Amino acid sequence: MSEPIFQHPPDIEVLQWLAQNSLQQNLLRAIRLWVWLRSLYGDETNRVQLPDAWTFADWQEAFFSNTHPKGEKAPHLHDQNCPCSKTTAEWLFESGTGINETEWKQSLTSYYFAKSTNKNNSHNFNNLKQKTELLFIDTNDKGRKKTLDDILQRRLFAVTRRSLQEDLYILKNMGWVKFNDKTYQIVDEFPKFNYAVNSKVTKKINLQDLTFSNVGLETAIDIFSQPLGGFRRFFIEVDYIIPDNREDVDDCLNFLKEVWATVPIPPVKFIYKSAKLGRSIERIVYPVCIFYARRAIYLSAFGQTPSDQGEWYNYRLDRIQNVQQLEWTDSNIPEVLLKEYPDKLKTPEYIREEISDVWGYDFYEKRRLLVLRFERDFHDLYVEGTFRHENFQKISYKTVKEIINKQPSLEKEALIQVLEKRSPNDAYYKVFYRDKDVNIIHRLRSWRPNGEVLLPWDLRRKFAQEALQEVQLYQD
Repeated sequence: MSEPIFQHPPDIEVLQWLAQNSLQQNLLRAIRLWVWLRSLYGDETNRVQLPDAWTFADWQEAFFSNTHPKGEKAPHLHDQNCPCSKTTAEWLFESGTGINETEWKQSLTSYYFAKSTNKNNSHNFNNLKQKTELLFIDTNDKGRKKTLDDILQRRLFAVTRRSLQEDLYILKNMGWVKFNDKTYQIVDEFPKFNYAVNSKVTKKINLQDLTFSNVGLETAIDIFSQPLGGFRRFFIEVDYIIPDNREDVDDCLNFLKEVWATVPIPPVKFIYKSAKLGRSIERIVYPVCIFYARRAIYLSAFGQTPSDQGEWYNYRLDRIQNVQQLEWTDSNIPEVLLKEYPDKLKTPEYIREEISDVWGYDFYEKRRLLVLRFERDFHDLYVEGTFRHENFQKISYKTVKEIINKQPSLEKEALIQVLEKRSPNDAYYKVFYRDKDVNIIHRLRSWRPNGEVLLPWDLRRKFAQEALQEVQLYQD
């Protein structure tokens, strides 16, 4: 099998993806990673000679000259023929890259000032440059801010050994190299590029433009958007349980992006591998939005559902197969969609309002009242001062009794006896939640045994049965 060849020039789209964040913060590292990839996968002129299983030291010896310092400090200018002597501009604009310096600078500036760009103004670059001086973080100089021209004159590989090892660590995490038994290997297939190849100006992705439900991340992202003391100080770790078919999920996401850019938005058809039904089924739906929850990505869609009950469903993206776009004139479009098209189809705002009103992502499920009791010490340490939902409301012992008195007689008598055995000094809460919402069930289980479900009665009995089964397991 022939080895893949890295042929991408260092244009803004490629560097933006390698930066994994803002180019203003990581421009030097992104360009250095691009050079790394040329050294590993480039043509005969750029690729270094490495064994099948190699170490960082092997790469360093093959890439730099034999006079390159071996210590931990950033190398001084010791040899004009050593790659560490070359400036960033020399790496970017040498004849082999095919990159024009003026056009590249204009593209980078346009990338950051796209919102102010007047497409009919041919002198836009100069006008923008007069408005403000674009500054970049110089990671080679303790994170100080520098102009683009200053950055381009920095020696790209005049960095510490640790910085280069971090480069390799990033490439491993991005899927560019394999790591096994303390050695690295090149990959047989490159990771998918996550950028718009055909776009000359790519819109910057701003995390503050995303919606973080119930989590005040915006301030932390803003405050710690740049390295402090030469290091990133803020990380977001997102659990993601999708195993081997992430490429299928990526394909589905790109497909949905195209669908939502179409006017009017069309219905889609796909095969869905339903865990509840234990089989795959074909469904036709109107896609509304996607969201992340329960360690996976879901598509909220209106139309046919797996069980043929109701009109809404949250489809887990990794279980969607063979997705295809349909026309509204297609004879297979179900009546449930046709009766809403074109004026009554819901928007993502409808879903956001439903989720804000009742606790749970399965907004199409029945709305039910949940009453909880927490032991006082547990509550004060782990519940008090935390946010669960807009309607997660603390109530008094007396209010709990009033709610119980409104229940059917048999449940009321049993719960009154339970409540009389509980302390009025414990903490009690009520909230409306979505029946059968898996996320809610998991949250309630995680609070056991310090959190007790009082209502609804059937959920209380379900948890009681689960607790008995657990006891039997641990008694063996």
